[in-house]
Amino acid sequence: GVAVELVHMATLVHDDLIDGAATRRGRAAAWTEHGEDVAKAAGDYLFARAFAILAETGDPAAVAVLADACLALARGEAMQRLQRHDPDTTVEAYLERCSLKTGALFEAACVLGGGNGEYGRILGVAFQIADDVLDCAGDTIETGKIPGTDLQDGTPTLPLLLAAQTDPVVHAALAGGPREGVLVRVAASGALDRSRALALHYASEARACLDGASRREELEALTWAVVERRS
Repeated sequence: GVAVELVHMATLVHDDLIDGAATRRGRAAAWTEHGEDVAKAAGDYLFARAFAILAETGDPAAVAVLADACLALARGEAMQRLQRHDPDTTVEAYLERCSLKTGALFEAACVLGGGNGEYGRILGVAFQIADDVLDCAGDTIETGKIPGTDLQDGTPTLPLLLAAQTDPVVHAALAGGPREGVLVRVAASGALDRSRALALHYASEARACLDGASRREELEALTWAVVERRS
């Protein structure tokens, strides 16, 4: 669990730097507080510590599981860079990115904990969709994030892509055009409700993986918490 969380922290430190995000959960990001070089080094250190801790268990299979997850994270980040400012990104490509960038780490956590990896991967996709909805409609006080960060970065998330399919203003904004008033148009398009519905679908798919699983009640509750959260 510690190893997985250290990898998670490392990705956040590096993601903020790559995305140019000045804040994280309402506080200054590492790179804005201490500089880019320090943030790079801190992220690298966290990755190294994660694998050092896991290696101490003497379980090479566990190390392989987390290593595969980190490779998936890197592929997902590369895919996001390629999709940037592309309003014609397909929903399928977006979901693949979610599976790599988020689902892979959830999957690794479940496998390392002796649970169902497929449950984790699918739950990770549901989590990411919900997160992307919050970026368009969340309250800064609750989320600790500035709404519209994905739009500003040109990251094609599900709500933005669905809205861009029918609204040329959203389409142009996602491609790098004017962004003023665009989040209101995204909400008016019904894209947020459609995105929430897909997140609920993935949560349901995750629950379907739990047949016979231990602690099923807690794991089922987690699927609801992931999609109904406000932060």
